[in-house]
Order: sequence, then structure tokens, then C-alpha cells
Amino acid sequence: MNMRSGCRRLLGTAASLALVSAGVAVISTASSALAATTGPCDIYASGGTPCVAAHSTTRALYGAYSGPLYQVRRSSDNTTRDVGVQSAGGYADAAAQDLFCANTTCFITIIYDQSGRNNRLTQAPPGHWPGPAPGGWDNLADAKAAPVMVGGQKAYGVYIAPGTGYRNNSTNGVATGDQPEGIYAVVDGTHYNQWCCFDYGNAQTDGVADAPAIMETVYFGASKQWGYGAGPGPWVMADLEWGLFSGVNAGYNNIPSINHRFVTAVVKGEPNHWAIRGGNAQSGGLTTYFDGRRPNGYHPMKKEGAILLGIGGDNSVTGRGTFFEGVLTSGYPSEATENAVQANITAAGYAPAGGNPQQGVQLVSGQSGRCVDVPDASTANGTQVQLWDCISNSTAQRWTYTAGRQLQVYGNKCLDAYGQGTSNGTQVIIWDCHGGTNQQWNLNSNGTLTGAQSGLCLDANGAGTANGTKLILWSCHGGPNQRWSQRS
Repeated sequence: MNMRSGCRRLLGTAASLALVSAGVAVISTASSALAATTGPCDIYASGGTPCVAAHSTTRALYGAYSGPLYQVRRSSDNTTRDVGVQSAGGYADAAAQDLFCANTTCFITIIYDQSGRNNRLTQAPPGHWPGPAPGGWDNLADAKAAPVMVGGQKAYGVYIAPGTGYRNNSTNGVATGDQPEGIYAVVDGTHYNQWCCFDYGNAQTDGVADAPAIMETVYFGASKQWGYGAGPGPWVMADLEWGLFSGVNAGYNNIPSINHRFVTAVVKGEPNHWAIRGGNAQSGGLTTYFDGRRPNGYHPMKKEGAILLGIGGDNSVTGRGTFFEGVLTSGYPSEATENAVQANITAAGYAPAGGNPQQGVQLVSGQSGRCVDVPDASTANGTQVQLWDCISNSTAQRWTYTAGRQLQVYGNKCLDAYGQGTSNGTQVIIWDCHGGTNQQWNLNSNGTLTGAQSGLCLDANGAGTANGTKLILWSCHGGPNQRWSQRS
């Protein structure tokens, strides 16, 4: 994606992240997990649109795959290890990474291609926009930064902070020109921003945004610089170069924000026809957000067949996100094929690394001794939280504080300042987690909880102590109705 239209370039320095060669044997120390008999790429192949690239740090994408998923390099001695699967077709051997990376930092140096075409992803070189690492290269991902559960097993995703990126400019079998292709990615639905460009897919080979229609990728985020959809975002969109597109129009298209803890994002294209689909990677099917002709100036496409992750085609490096798995196909997949792939993804069992939300804590009022509670254990967006007698086994009172400073309940709902309000009296509610600053909270040493967006305190309205007292935002004054303790 071209950053010439106002994107800010990430500034800063980073430690040297030189590439290291592969060739280290896969290590496996964990007990075997049950392998899937069919993976997403088996489904695509049976639909006549085989994978030409298949990347995942969490699981095998073929039922018979038993090779390495990714490689890590530790900072203590710069040695590398491949991390494979626990059994053929199964889940990542995260215990191998944990053992190798104990007491030191590790970076992901290679994301292997499971398709057999060697379309692996490595540290992205400089493009039109330089990365923050020496020589203008991009940073590598911290291998420990995105823990996740999949199939009941611990795994790690690829955590893309601004300045992090992967690329392969010399690929085998990836669509070029106007050839048809399909792309999907499973991403963290709470880790994104409004900048350019958390992409995965087909890009230009020279890192320069010198023409439209030279790339075709999945984008996930809330950028409104080019195309965008309804609501505040995030959206699943396509980066086609010289623009993010949410449909046929060059700007707004009426596609909804997508707010799930884990997201399946799909973009596919063929001559003068393309589509955007997406859904909850934990349950349910896919929604078609757009299906129609190419935007003006994008037919025919001029794709060049490089593959990237976490950056724009010209190495725009201000986007953020977390990637778990994804593929590129040869040919335009049918909806039936994609629906079967989605069923396979939901069956894989992605879940937050914290596991069962009952493992969270209760937030107890320093004044009343009652707990932050979701009335009637409701899961409806917009439900205002309240004080209620503490019940140790109530999931409606169990809150998990995440690395993104969210307070999650039920595993997929977040404590939220209603309407992004920043004034006294703003209702505190639950809403689908989306990573916005109105869902970020600071846990302060004096027992207060302050909204990252507003700077206001979580407050028991009117200093109330009775069951049913509603919780709001209010200017911090240090009173006991604004102090909260954690109870396991």
C-alpha cells in the first residue's frame, strides 16, 4: 500500500536482525496431540484450487504435514531452531520453543511454506519505505509476544508491531498478472490500528508503489485513508496498491465493522471479479461483504507474485496485527470450498492464551465489597455493568486483563466506555472486543482503574453500595467507590 497519502512512517531504531540460514532439524519435546485428518489445503485441493503457499505458526495446514512450521533465533547466542508439529497434521510444538527460548529473547526468522513450493517468508528488505532495522530492513517478530491456544494446545502467533514485516520476492506458482487466486488469513481481532498496512498476500516484487493493481492482499484494520466501511472498524479489506478497497468504490462501501476475538479474513480475485469475505474464526460461517467487479483502473490486474506479511507493498511499516495462519491458492475458490475451510478453522479451536475466562479475577469495590458484574450474565453488547454480591463461580464476574490492556469477560467481550465517551457519567458497558482505546484500562497502584482514552476512573455511581449500582466513568478523586481490588 502506498503511504504517500498521509501515512506516518515509524521512526526509531532496532537491534540488528540479520537473517540466518535454515537447515536445523525440527525439535519436538511435547507429547503428541491428535492430528487433524484434513487441513485447509486439503480442502482447497479437493475444490480444484490448491494452495501455492501455506503459512502458519500454530498448526499444520495439510492433514499429512509433518515438517517445520517456523524457525526461531535466540538472542543469547544467535543460534536457531525449527519448531514443528507435535504429530503429522497437528498443532505446533510450542514446548520446543519454550525450552529453546527460556531466559532469553527469541525472534521468528522464517515462516515455512507447507505447500512444498518453498514460498517461505523471511525478514522483509527495504522498499520505498525503509524499515527500522539496520540497512532499512524490517524488524522480526518477537516469538513470545502472541501466545494463543489452538486445539487445547499452547501455540504462538506472529505479532506484528509497527516496523515488523516478512516478505518473499521470488516465489513459485503464485498468481501473476490477472490470474485467479484466493487468500485467507486468521488474525487476532483485537490487535490492529488505523494505519497502513497489516497485509497478507500477493504483492509487487520491487517494494515500490509504482502502479495500481500490482498487488492483492487481505488487510485487517481500521484505516480510513483510502477505502473503509461502516462504523469505527476494523474491517476486512483488500490492498490492491494505490488504495485499500472495501468494495468497488474507491472510498466508502457499506460493509460492517467485524468485531470478533479471532477473525477469518478472505480476499479472492479473478478477471474483473473479486470478493471480500470474513467471519468469526471461533464459530459460525463466513459473511460475504463484497462480491462484484473490479474498481475502475483495476482491470486487468497486474499482480507480480511476491508474498508479504505485516506490511504494505511498498514496505509501509505502520500497521499492526497478529497472524496465526493463512494461504494463497491457485484459482478462484468457490464459496462452498471456503465455507468448508471456515468449518475447519472453527474446529481447530482458537482461544485466548488465558484459557477459560473463569481463570480471570473478580474486581471488588473498596467501598461496598461487591463485585463488578454483568447483569443476568448477559452477553448483549451495550449491557451496563453493575455492583453485585460476589459469586465465586460466576463467569459474569470474571475479568481477564490482557496484554492489550483490555478487561475481558466471557473471553470475547470487553469493558467499554459507551460511545467512546470521555465525559463524567459515561456508562461503562460490555462490547465485542475491538482493541479501541475506549476498551483499554490502566490498573493503577492506588487501586483505581482509569480509561486509557478518557483518563477517568471506573466509579460506582453516586458512591452507591447496593446491588445493582451502575458503574460509570468519573473524574478521579481517590474515593473508595473508585478503588478496586483483585480476587482470584
